[in-house]
Amino acid sequence: MRAYLVSSIAVTCAAALALPLTVATQAAGAGPGVAAPAAEPAVVAAPAAAPETAAAPAAVPDSAVAGSTQSLPLEPLGPDRPWGRSFAAAGSAAAQGLGRRDVRPFSLLGVVWDDARAPLHGTVEVRTRSAADGAWSDWQDVETHNDEHGADPGSAEARSRALHGSTAPLWVGDSDGVEVRVRPERHEGTDAPLPSGLRLELVDPGPEPAPGAPGAWGAPGRRATAVAWSPQAAQAAPAAPEQAEAARANAGLAPLGAAVIPALTRDQTLAELRAGAGATTTRAVAAKPYIGPRPKIITRKGWGADEKMREKGFVYTKTIKAVFVHHSATGNRYTCKQAPSVLRSIYRYHVKSSGWRDLGYNFAVDKCGNIYEGRAGGVAKPVMGAHTLGFNTDSMGIAVLGTYGTTSPPAAALTAIARLTAWKLGLHGVNPKAKTYLTSGGGNLYKKGRKVRFNVIAGHRDGFATECPGGRLYNKLGTARSASAKYQGRR
Repeated sequence: MRAYLVSSIAVTCAAALALPLTVATQAAGAGPGVAAPAAEPAVVAAPAAAPETAAAPAAVPDSAVAGSTQSLPLEPLGPDRPWGRSFAAAGSAAAQGLGRRDVRPFSLLGVVWDDARAPLHGTVEVRTRSAADGAWSDWQDVETHNDEHGADPGSAEARSRALHGSTAPLWVGDSDGVEVRVRPERHEGTDAPLPSGLRLELVDPGPEPAPGAPGAWGAPGRRATAVAWSPQAAQAAPAAPEQAEAARANAGLAPLGAAVIPALTRDQTLAELRAGAGATTTRAVAAKPYIGPRPKIITRKGWGADEKMREKGFVYTKTIKAVFVHHSATGNRYTCKQAPSVLRSIYRYHVKSSGWRDLGYNFAVDKCGNIYEGRAGGVAKPVMGAHTLGFNTDSMGIAVLGTYGTTSPPAAALTAIARLTAWKLGLHGVNPKAKTYLTSGGGNLYKKGRKVRFNVIAGHRDGFATECPGGRLYNKLGTARSASAKYQGRR
């Protein structure tokens, strides 16, 4: 997504939306929104009695998350090839791609190459054939990343993994045909060299979750109540070793193997912290803590993460001082029912195609305001992500599923950002409206070791030369900061 330089869909930052961010008062999920949050009712779950349990959506079964990846090497697009004449518009003998072809079913695609440090100076365009009706799409642009995501240079993850360069993934829905072209950028009549080993990755996320499960998570007005956790409940939910490891990271927040970590009111959240459940820092239980109510979070089990795919164990940073907001750049042609499949596809693309140890983002938010656990390690813990190259230490990354350069982000997604940051930053005693300093681990804007001042809730572009999170989403972050602070009980 080196959008300021070459991305074919880069746009000038749009003006701020006329409609202000609204803040929902429902404890679980985001509705259409109202004005600033009203005071939470003084409701504290009695420790002696288990609160009523709300019906939770069924988790994606282990057998339904296998998925697959097809990797197709790109070829020169010269006119000497039978299908190459159709690419005269490619405009360069150095262009690469693939002609129309039948492939196994897939729903998400991207282009990768051998060296993660080698930039792709050019444009990537694809067209796909719908598996439903056989119709071919128009040409679509794929955003180039050019090393703006991923593990920090010199980090253990960067040293221990075979990392690859990659474009942003693009969600295209159920498809069984594809055509792609990669055109190098031209400077004074000379083509920029394309990186070696270009190949098209076609990702099948596996079967959709059971009907009525994830699609019901974003239903407006539904309020989840706290779910009582106990060792007996955890033992009653057997899981594979890898899934048990990921589930134990959320111990105290939900039963082992739960599809959802339920929402709490602010008073319930404070009571939980004072009881020691889920607290991660000593500052979390101050005399007058500022923290938002814990939002409902769909776990990795809930969206169907294949825990065997990622690297074992977890990596943590010391604290959370800042939040970087991203868009996934996967396009907006998904439904909220499909969001778990989109997330499973991105996860597979990050691990299998890009070579990362796990999903890069700590959290994801869909267009309906559902919040998803991202990289494994525990939603209340400071998990080290691979979301903002150079600034993954002491930060977390939230990806809004979609592309928001010229499309306005839904109010429900903005509200979810505000609610999630109010809770997570509150665990670490951080004011969402404040400024903070992070030390650069190296990138294209700041040299390694430089201390950089950020808004606590920042956009990806603040730490890297990129369009991410898109002009329309970036322009709403100021309102999100204010709403997050109000959720924490600040003025």
